[in-house]
This record gives sequence, structure tokens and C-alpha cells, in this order.
Amino acid sequence: MSPAFVAIDWGTTNRRAYLMAADGAVLTTVRDGSGVLALSAGDYPGEIATLRATLGDLPMIAAGMVGSNRGWREAPYVAAPADLATLAERLVRVEGVAIVPGVSLLQGTRADVMRGEEVQVLGAVAAGLAPADALFCQPGTHNKWVTVTGGRITDFATAMTGELFALLRGHGILAGMLDGEVADGPAFRDGVARGLGARDLPVALFEVRAAVLLGTLKPEAAASFASGLLIGADVGSQDLRGRNVHLLASGALADLYAVAIAAAGAHSSSVDSHAAFAAGIHRLWELTR
Repeated sequence: MSPAFVAIDWGTTNRRAYLMAADGAVLTTVRDGSGVLALSAGDYPGEIATLRATLGDLPMIAAGMVGSNRGWREAPYVAAPADLATLAERLVRVEGVAIVPGVSLLQGTRADVMRGEEVQVLGAVAAGLAPADALFCQPGTHNKWVTVTGGRITDFATAMTGELFALLRGHGILAGMLDGEVADGPAFRDGVARGLGARDLPVALFEVRAAVLLGTLKPEAAASFASGLLIGADVGSQDLRGRNVHLLASGALADLYAVAIAAAGAHSSSVDSHAAFAAGIHRLWELTR
């Protein structure tokens, strides 16, 4: 099977390049730590040359933070609702590389943006990994809830759940209490239960400290409880009861979200995020040939 193009998922801290065939098959994958935070504007031509030397002198299409104002060349956001055809029409080309735009949302006082996640979400639909009307959850430092209607991204919300936990773990009064391992178990599930209906999250977070001091929460379980509290509040911000949530992630964090989603009275199914990205970027390549 002959290679046809190179697709790049270029994030903030990591980069993954896929050598792809014309039918969308992934032939080779290269992953490294050359995310946009590690690069200056003048570094990108050299990075592209290195990738071409490794994967071949082929057409390239890149998505993610490479198209942000902190990346190589800004690809302006496309306003939701948006589908793959919309994104394909707004590609920004620089030195033989097509950069995929992100998606923006403005509804009254609500404002949100995404870069890279849109390719995964729409790719999952294009590949039949999820239906054309679906709700996605993309756990990470910034978790995203994405609504797709008729194959188009129509609504989404970003929660700073992972970043908040990292900040609490590294700074402030809870820092010394949250150095334990986060794992599913009674403490995590108690935190989820507390967080699901929490309209007083700042109060609930201080309860972690008080519970440890008063002996009702074991110190080694504090991190799991606090993580459950934040994830529970994140999940509780969505109206999920009776719905199926497509989890575009794998590993421990996805498993924790699945527990919280079940506690909220909903169901979840796992979607391979790498397969979804490959399907989405392949369709974009097809649309621009």
C-alpha cells in the first residue's frame, strides 16, 4: 500500500504524525514532544523538513494548536455549526502544509473555541464510530462536551477540570493533601456523588481539607475524592440522564469519566480517538484533492 499524504495532530505539548494511504489506512505513526509550546515561529520549517525526511515528501495536512495564535500560522476559527466540508473550505496553506481551522461558538455571553478536537469528533461520525446525532466527551486537561446534530458540530462546552485539579495539587492549601494516586474506588465515587449536584463547588473543595483534618477522609484517599468531586461537577453540568455519551479517549481518565457518567444516570461508549482523528483528517484530505 503506497503512502499518499502525511497528517499531523499538532497539540500544545505533543505531536503525532501519521503516514497515510489514499484509502485512509495508517501506515506509520511518529509521536514526539514537539508541541507548539516547545517551538518558536521560526522552528516550523525545520520541523516540517524533518518530518518529510522521515515520512516522505508528500502533501501534509495539520490540525490542532499549530493553527492557533501561538502556533505556526493562525487558521481563523469557523463558527459553529460546522462540518468537515466547512473546515475544508477554510484551510490555511503555508509552505506546502494545509492547516485545519478550529471551531468557535458564540451564544449570548457564552464563548468557546476548539482546535483539533473537531477533527476527532467529525471523524468519528464520518467513520461510523458514532451516529450523526451524538454527544461526545473528550476528557483531558480541558474536557470538552460536543453536540453533533446531523453530522455537524452545533454546540460545545469546555471544562477546565484537569487544569483545576493540577492547580489544586500544586498550589494552595490543598496541595500537600493531594499527592496520592487517583483511582476508582469508594473515595472517588464519594467525590463524584458530592460533585454531581454541587452548586457550591468552592465550598465542597474546602471540605476535602476539613474531612482529612477531622479524620473522616484518609489522607491517601484525598486525591481520589478531590478528583471525583471535580469530575462529578463537570459531568453534573450536563443534562445526561438516559443519554449515551461517546467517550473520545482511553485509559485511566476515560475510565473515571465513565464511572461519573454512569453515576449521573447515563451510559457511555468508548471511541478510539486516534482512529477518529485519522478518519477525519483523511476525509479533509479527500475534500481538498
